Parts: sequence; structure tokens; C-alpha cells
Amino acid sequence: MEHKSGVAGELDYFTEVCRRHNLKITPQRVAIYRILRGCPDHPSADYVFRIIRSDFPNISFETVNRSLLTFAEIGLIAIVESTSGVRRFDPDLDSHHHIHCIKCGRIFDFQHGDYDGITVPDSVTERFSVVGKRVVLHVICPDCIKKGLSLDPVLSEKHNSAGA
Repeated sequence: MEHKSGVAGELDYFTEVCRRHNLKITPQRVAIYRILRGCPDHPSADYVFRIIRSDFPNISFETVNRSLLTFAEIGLIAIVESTSGVRRFDPDLDSHHHIHCIKCGRIFDFQHGDYDGITVPDSVTERFSVVGKRVVLHVICPDCIKKGLSLDPVLSEKHNSAGA
């Protein structure tokens, strides 16, 4: 089933994928999925937990985290490892790339046709079964720059010499 846009289409898609994987559709799971779909960025389990508690005060962090991991396992969402080590979740399964802020850990999506067309080297495909590819840019985001956060001089020197 192809993913449909719009709230009703997203809920239909969620329901279909859950049923196909014999996953019970509960109000809590629906709410978790809606929170994810409504986030402009890539929320952590902790963020989703804090939001959902207003509607489900007795829900545990473990239930939220387990639901998110299950959603990833059945292909509803993707797991994105951030530079801060916090696992984040991406409901956008369409081809796109990521920008990671190395200071605050936020993750932003971007599109770039040239990056989509990058070929995987034979030295990789001969040894591995490639299931996807995504370009990740490590940056300091505008908000962190405004706060005066920057690379420390030692790290900056390592980045510059690695590219030389």
C-alpha cells in the first residue's frame, strides 16, 4: 500500500501496515504515530513521551520507546542516529538526506538530486548488500551559531586536515 498524504490518508496507511504485521491498533499507538507525523523534525522517544503524557498520563516511557522501535521494525518510520547519541525517529520514508547539528543534535531534512544519484562503489557492493543510501552533512545550525557555539579549535583542525 502506498503512503497517502493528509491526516486521513496517514491514518489509513498506519492502520494498514499495523494490520499487515498483526500489530494491535491502540489509541496510544495512534497518538504516538500522530505525534511523529506532526513533528517538523526528528523527535526522540523522550520528546514523544513528554508530548503524549498530556493525553495519556499513565503511559510509560518504555511503552513509547517500544512502540517507536516496533514502528521502525515494520517499516512505518526510520530510526536516525544523531550526533549526540540520542536515537531519533523519522516518519518521512521518501528519499531525502540529513543535516545533523553537532552542537544541539537537531536533524534537518533536505533534498538534492545530485546526491540521490550517487553510485555505490563496486568495492562496497562486492562485499555488502546495500539496502539504502543517504548523505549526512554535519554542521553547526543557525540557532547554535547565534548562541555563539562553534567548533573547538582542536576539532576544527581535525576536520580541516581530514578533508585535505
